[in-house]
Amino acid sequence: MKTAVTLADTCNNLALRKASRYIGATYDRVLAPLGLRATQFSILQQLSVHGEMTISRLADVIAMDRTTMASNLKPLAREGLVTVETSAADRRARVVTITSDGLARLKIALPHWKTVQTEFEEKFGAEPAAQMRALLAAVLDTGFDPWAE
Repeated sequence: MKTAVTLADTCNNLALRKASRYIGATYDRVLAPLGLRATQFSILQQLSVHGEMTISRLADVIAMDRTTMASNLKPLAREGLVTVETSAADRRARVVTITSDGLARLKIALPHWKTVQTEFEEKFGAEPAAQMRALLAAVLDTGFDPWAE
């Protein structure tokens, strides 16, 4: 007996979100004792690599809308892990910088992140994981403009 294919079986959005919640919850669980969520870890990591950035640029780098990025930065700023200040070049822009405390927290969190990263690649396979990242990166080049005003 054939099972009917449902809309849910073919929904790209549902498949991506299910996988994202599944993997994200694992990273969140490992980083929680350090007072970080996976998204916050990613923000700190990107700032440590790129240096100071405007909120809009950081949102673009992480593929997030600007308003959500601003909300995600508030707890990091409260804890002194980042600073958010008005840009000297453009008073309308806000510049985000990782602090020395943010770098220290990132350094402590990195081995925890690596543990999950390694475990996932052992279970899923290093090559399929690399292919998955490449495919997901290609999704960002499909031409959608999800945060257009």
